Amino acid sequence: MKKPEIIKTASRMQAVSQKARRSGKRIAFVPTMGYLHQGHLALVKKARRYGNIIVASIFVNPAQFGPDEDLNRYPRDFEGDRKKLASVGVDYIFYPSPAEIYPPGYQTYIEVENLSKGLCGDFRPGHFRGVATVVAKLFNIVQPDFAVFGEKDFQQLKVIERMVKDLNFPVKIIGHKTVREKDGLAMSSRNSYLSPGERKAAASLSRALFAAQAIVRSGERSPQILIDKARELIRDGSDARIDYIEVRSADTLEPVVEIDRPCQMLLAVRQGRTRLIDNIRLNLKNSNRG
Repeated sequence: MKKPEIIKTASRMQAVSQKARRSGKRIAFVPTMGYLHQGHLALVKKARRYGNIIVASIFVNPAQFGPDEDLNRYPRDFEGDRKKLASVGVDYIFYPSPAEIYPPGYQTYIEVENLSKGLCGDFRPGHFRGVATVVAKLFNIVQPDFAVFGEKDFQQLKVIERMVKDLNFPVKIIGHKTVREKDGLAMSSRNSYLSPGERKAAASLSRALFAAQAIVRSGERSPQILIDKARELIRDGSDARIDYIEVRSADTLEPVVEIDRPCQMLLAVRQGRTRLIDNIRLNLKNSNRG
Protein backbone atom coordinates (compact mmCIF):
# COMPACT_ATOMS: atom_id res chain seq x y z
CA MET A 1 0.00 0.00 0.00
CA LYS A 2 1.54 3.26 -1.16
CA LYS A 3 1.77 6.05 1.38
CA PRO A 4 0.34 9.33 0.09
CA GLU A 5 2.68 12.29 0.15
CA ILE A 6 1.53 14.81 2.75
CA ILE A 7 1.73 18.42 1.56
CA LYS A 8 1.24 21.31 3.96
CA THR A 9 1.92 24.43 1.88
CA ALA A 10 0.01 25.94 -1.02
CA SER A 11 3.20 26.59 -2.99
CA ARG A 12 4.30 22.95 -2.81
CA MET A 13 0.84 21.69 -3.76
CA GLN A 14 0.68 24.04 -6.73
CA ALA A 15 4.12 22.93 -7.88
CA VAL A 16 3.15 19.25 -7.71
CA SER A 17 -0.08 19.89 -9.60
CA GLN A 18 1.60 21.96 -12.29
CA LYS A 19 4.19 19.25 -12.87
CA ALA A 20 1.49 16.57 -13.14
CA ARG A 21 -0.54 18.63 -15.59
CA ARG A 22 2.52 19.35 -17.75
CA SER A 23 3.09 15.61 -18.01
CA GLY A 24 -0.46 15.09 -19.24
CA LYS A 25 -1.92 13.76 -16.02
CA ARG A 26 -5.50 14.49 -15.00
CA ILE A 27 -6.03 15.49 -11.37
CA ALA A 28 -9.13 14.42 -9.46
CA PHE A 29 -9.72 16.10 -6.12
CA VAL A 30 -11.75 15.26 -3.01
CA PRO A 31 -11.97 18.07 -0.44
CA THR A 32 -12.74 16.93 3.12
CA MET A 33 -12.67 18.18 6.69
CA GLY A 34 -11.22 14.88 7.88
CA TYR A 35 -12.49 12.33 10.41
CA LEU A 36 -13.17 10.20 7.38
CA HIS A 37 -15.80 7.48 6.97
CA GLN A 38 -16.85 5.18 4.15
CA GLY A 39 -18.77 8.00 2.50
CA HIS A 40 -15.57 9.97 2.01
CA LEU A 41 -13.76 6.90 0.72
CA ALA A 42 -16.55 6.33 -1.80
CA LEU A 43 -15.82 9.83 -3.15
CA VAL A 44 -12.16 8.92 -3.55
CA LYS A 45 -13.04 5.69 -5.36
CA LYS A 46 -15.24 7.64 -7.75
CA ALA A 47 -12.47 10.19 -8.28
CA ARG A 48 -10.21 7.35 -9.42
CA ARG A 49 -12.52 6.88 -12.41
CA TYR A 50 -11.72 10.40 -13.61
CA GLY A 51 -8.13 11.18 -12.67
CA ASN A 52 -4.64 9.71 -12.93
CA ILE A 53 -3.59 11.67 -9.85
CA ILE A 54 -5.84 11.69 -6.78
CA VAL A 55 -5.57 14.50 -4.25
CA ALA A 56 -7.58 14.69 -1.04
CA SER A 57 -7.50 17.67 1.28
CA ILE A 58 -8.04 17.63 5.03
CA PHE A 59 -8.89 21.06 6.36
CA VAL A 60 -11.38 22.02 9.05
CA ASN A 61 -12.38 25.34 7.55
CA PRO A 62 -12.96 27.96 10.27
CA ALA A 63 -14.68 30.31 7.80
CA GLN A 64 -17.72 28.05 7.49
CA PHE A 65 -18.39 27.74 11.24
CA GLY A 66 -20.48 30.27 13.14
CA PRO A 67 -19.41 31.63 16.54
CA ASP A 68 -21.64 29.17 18.45
CA GLU A 69 -20.93 26.15 16.25
CA ASP A 70 -18.65 23.16 16.76
CA LEU A 71 -15.32 24.29 15.25
CA ASN A 72 -13.29 23.49 18.35
CA ARG A 73 -14.93 20.15 19.04
CA TYR A 74 -15.18 18.99 15.43
CA PRO A 75 -13.66 15.46 15.44
CA ARG A 76 -10.11 15.11 14.15
CA ASP A 77 -7.97 12.03 13.53
CA PHE A 78 -5.25 12.77 11.01
CA GLU A 79 -3.33 9.52 11.44
CA GLY A 80 -6.49 7.48 10.99
CA ASP A 81 -7.43 9.59 7.96
CA ARG A 82 -3.99 9.11 6.42
CA LYS A 83 -4.30 5.33 6.66
CA LYS A 84 -7.80 5.34 5.19
CA LEU A 85 -6.75 7.52 2.26
CA ALA A 86 -3.74 5.29 1.63
CA SER A 87 -6.04 2.27 1.49
CA VAL A 88 -7.97 3.75 -1.44
CA GLY A 89 -4.95 4.92 -3.40
CA VAL A 90 -4.76 8.64 -2.76
CA ASP A 91 -1.53 10.08 -4.16
CA TYR A 92 -1.37 13.36 -2.21
CA ILE A 93 -2.95 14.66 0.97
CA PHE A 94 -3.10 18.43 1.15
CA TYR A 95 -3.09 19.20 4.88
CA PRO A 96 -2.69 22.94 5.40
CA SER A 97 -2.91 24.91 8.62
CA PRO A 98 -5.55 27.64 9.01
CA ALA A 99 -2.76 30.23 8.73
CA GLU A 100 -1.71 28.75 5.38
CA ILE A 101 -5.21 29.21 3.97
CA TYR A 102 -6.06 32.46 5.78
CA PRO A 103 -2.78 34.28 6.41
CA PRO A 104 -2.67 37.52 8.44
CA GLY A 105 -4.54 40.29 6.64
CA TYR A 106 -6.77 37.92 4.67
CA GLN A 107 -9.93 39.74 3.54
CA THR A 108 -11.30 38.21 0.32
CA TYR A 109 -14.46 36.10 0.34
CA ILE A 110 -16.83 34.66 -2.26
CA GLU A 111 -20.60 34.72 -1.93
CA VAL A 112 -23.04 32.81 -4.14
CA GLU A 113 -26.02 35.00 -3.48
CA ASN A 114 -29.32 33.24 -4.11
CA LEU A 115 -28.37 29.60 -3.65
CA SER A 116 -26.84 30.42 -0.26
CA LYS A 117 -30.20 31.70 1.02
CA GLY A 118 -32.85 29.55 2.62
CA LEU A 119 -32.49 26.00 3.93
CA CYS A 120 -29.20 25.77 5.85
CA GLY A 121 -28.36 29.32 4.82
CA ASP A 122 -31.07 30.61 7.15
CA PHE A 123 -29.75 28.67 10.12
CA ARG A 124 -26.00 29.05 9.50
CA PRO A 125 -25.36 32.67 8.47
CA GLY A 126 -22.10 33.00 6.56
CA HIS A 127 -21.65 29.24 6.21
CA PHE A 128 -21.83 29.08 2.43
CA ARG A 129 -19.65 32.16 2.07
CA GLY A 130 -17.00 30.21 3.96
CA VAL A 131 -17.60 27.10 1.87
CA ALA A 132 -17.40 28.92 -1.47
CA THR A 133 -14.27 30.78 -0.41
CA VAL A 134 -12.31 27.76 0.78
CA VAL A 135 -13.34 25.63 -2.20
CA ALA A 136 -12.25 28.39 -4.60
CA LYS A 137 -8.90 28.61 -2.82
CA LEU A 138 -8.47 24.84 -2.86
CA PHE A 139 -9.24 24.75 -6.58
CA ASN A 140 -6.60 27.41 -7.23
CA ILE A 141 -4.08 25.53 -5.11
CA VAL A 142 -4.74 21.93 -6.23
CA GLN A 143 -5.68 22.87 -9.82
CA PRO A 144 -7.87 19.80 -10.39
CA ASP A 145 -9.56 18.74 -13.59
CA PHE A 146 -12.32 17.06 -11.59
CA ALA A 147 -13.65 17.46 -8.05
CA VAL A 148 -16.00 15.03 -6.30
CA PHE A 149 -18.55 16.09 -3.69
CA GLY A 150 -21.18 14.13 -1.79
CA GLU A 151 -24.86 14.79 -2.42
CA LYS A 152 -25.66 14.60 1.31
CA ASP A 153 -24.63 18.27 1.42
CA PHE A 154 -26.94 19.05 -1.49
CA GLN A 155 -27.21 22.81 -1.04
CA GLN A 156 -23.43 22.98 -0.76
CA LEU A 157 -23.11 21.01 -4.00
CA LYS A 158 -25.40 23.44 -5.82
CA VAL A 159 -23.51 26.44 -4.43
CA ILE A 160 -20.21 25.01 -5.67
CA GLU A 161 -21.62 24.15 -9.09
CA ARG A 162 -22.89 27.73 -9.45
CA MET A 163 -19.59 29.24 -8.29
CA VAL A 164 -17.62 27.12 -10.76
CA LYS A 165 -19.90 28.15 -13.59
CA ASP A 166 -20.04 31.84 -12.69
CA LEU A 167 -16.28 32.21 -12.10
CA ASN A 168 -15.21 30.03 -15.05
CA PHE A 169 -13.22 27.52 -13.05
CA PRO A 170 -11.87 24.84 -15.42
CA VAL A 171 -13.08 22.10 -13.06
CA LYS A 172 -15.74 19.47 -13.68
CA ILE A 173 -17.87 18.94 -10.55
CA ILE A 174 -18.91 15.35 -9.94
CA GLY A 175 -21.65 14.49 -7.45
CA HIS A 176 -21.82 11.20 -5.58
CA LYS A 177 -25.00 9.75 -4.09
CA THR A 178 -25.37 9.80 -0.31
CA VAL A 179 -23.71 6.85 1.41
CA ARG A 180 -25.82 5.45 4.24
CA GLU A 181 -25.50 3.25 7.28
CA LYS A 182 -27.40 -0.06 7.31
CA ASP A 183 -30.39 1.60 8.99
CA GLY A 184 -30.42 4.40 6.41
CA LEU A 185 -28.77 7.20 8.38
CA ALA A 186 -26.61 9.31 6.09
CA MET A 187 -22.94 8.88 6.96
CA SER A 188 -21.49 11.99 8.60
CA SER A 189 -18.51 12.80 10.77
CA ARG A 190 -20.94 14.47 13.17
CA ASN A 191 -22.73 11.17 13.79
CA SER A 192 -19.95 10.49 16.31
CA TYR A 193 -21.52 13.14 18.56
CA LEU A 194 -24.74 11.14 18.98
CA SER A 195 -25.54 9.23 22.15
CA PRO A 196 -26.91 5.68 21.65
CA GLY A 197 -30.47 6.95 22.10
CA GLU A 198 -29.95 9.87 19.73
CA ARG A 199 -28.32 7.59 17.19
CA LYS A 200 -31.36 5.30 17.21
CA ALA A 201 -33.74 8.24 16.87
CA ALA A 202 -31.68 9.72 14.01
CA ALA A 203 -32.63 6.84 11.74
CA SER A 204 -36.06 8.50 11.48
CA LEU A 205 -34.61 11.10 9.11
CA SER A 206 -33.99 8.65 6.31
CA ARG A 207 -37.22 6.79 7.06
CA ALA A 208 -39.07 10.06 6.56
CA LEU A 209 -37.29 10.76 3.29
CA PHE A 210 -37.86 7.29 1.87
CA ALA A 211 -41.51 7.46 2.92
CA ALA A 212 -41.87 10.73 1.00
CA GLN A 213 -40.25 9.14 -2.01
CA ALA A 214 -42.70 6.24 -1.85
CA ILE A 215 -45.66 8.62 -1.60
CA VAL A 216 -44.49 10.42 -4.75
CA ARG A 217 -44.19 7.09 -6.54
CA SER A 218 -47.80 6.37 -5.60
CA GLY A 219 -48.89 9.56 -7.36
CA GLU A 220 -48.89 12.31 -4.73
CA ARG A 221 -47.79 15.71 -6.04
CA SER A 222 -48.32 18.01 -3.05
CA PRO A 223 -45.08 19.06 -1.30
CA GLN A 224 -47.00 19.96 1.86
CA ILE A 225 -48.44 16.47 2.24
CA LEU A 226 -44.93 15.03 1.97
CA ILE A 227 -43.57 17.54 4.47
CA ASP A 228 -46.35 16.83 6.97
CA LYS A 229 -45.75 13.08 6.73
CA ALA A 230 -42.00 13.49 7.15
CA ARG A 231 -42.49 15.75 10.16
CA GLU A 232 -44.82 13.20 11.75
CA LEU A 233 -42.33 10.36 11.28
CA ILE A 234 -39.40 12.33 12.69
CA ARG A 235 -41.28 13.58 15.73
CA ASP A 236 -42.86 10.21 16.54
CA GLY A 237 -41.29 9.08 19.80
CA SER A 238 -38.46 11.59 19.56
CA ASP A 239 -37.65 15.02 20.98
CA ALA A 240 -35.92 16.00 17.74
CA ARG A 241 -35.99 19.69 16.87
CA ILE A 242 -36.69 20.29 13.20
CA ASP A 243 -34.93 23.26 11.60
CA TYR A 244 -36.63 22.71 8.27
CA ILE A 245 -38.21 20.16 5.95
CA GLU A 246 -38.66 21.50 2.43
CA VAL A 247 -39.21 20.38 -1.14
CA ARG A 248 -37.25 22.34 -3.73
CA SER A 249 -36.43 22.13 -7.42
CA ALA A 250 -33.51 19.72 -7.80
CA ASP A 251 -31.92 22.01 -10.38
CA THR A 252 -32.35 25.49 -8.92
CA LEU A 253 -33.37 24.90 -5.27
CA GLU A 254 -36.33 27.19 -5.84
CA PRO A 255 -39.50 26.41 -3.85
CA VAL A 256 -42.14 24.39 -5.72
CA VAL A 257 -45.91 24.26 -5.27
CA GLU A 258 -46.26 20.98 -7.13
CA ILE A 259 -43.96 18.06 -7.81
CA ASP A 260 -44.10 18.31 -11.58
CA ARG A 261 -40.34 18.14 -12.18
CA PRO A 262 -37.35 16.50 -10.47
CA CYS A 263 -37.41 17.77 -6.91
CA GLN A 264 -35.34 17.35 -3.79
CA MET A 265 -36.69 16.95 -0.27
CA LEU A 266 -34.19 18.45 2.15
CA LEU A 267 -34.21 18.52 5.92
CA ALA A 268 -32.16 19.55 8.91
CA VAL A 269 -32.91 18.12 12.35
CA ARG A 270 -31.24 18.50 15.72
CA GLN A 271 -30.84 15.41 17.86
CA GLY A 272 -29.62 16.68 21.20
CA ARG A 273 -26.71 19.02 20.41
CA THR A 274 -26.10 17.49 16.99
CA ARG A 275 -27.45 19.00 13.80
CA LEU A 276 -28.01 16.45 11.03
CA ILE A 277 -28.90 17.08 7.40
CA ASP A 278 -30.16 14.77 4.68
CA ASN A 279 -32.05 14.86 1.40
CA ILE A 280 -33.51 12.66 -1.29
CA ARG A 281 -34.52 13.01 -4.95
CA LEU A 282 -38.23 13.00 -5.71
CA ASN A 283 -38.55 12.05 -9.36
CA LEU A 284 -41.89 11.44 -10.98
CA LYS A 285 -40.52 8.10 -12.17
CA ASN A 286 -37.68 5.87 -10.98
CA SER A 287 -37.22 7.80 -7.72
CA ASN A 288 -34.21 5.90 -6.45
CA ARG A 289 -31.58 8.58 -5.95
CA GLY A 290 -30.47 9.82 -2.56
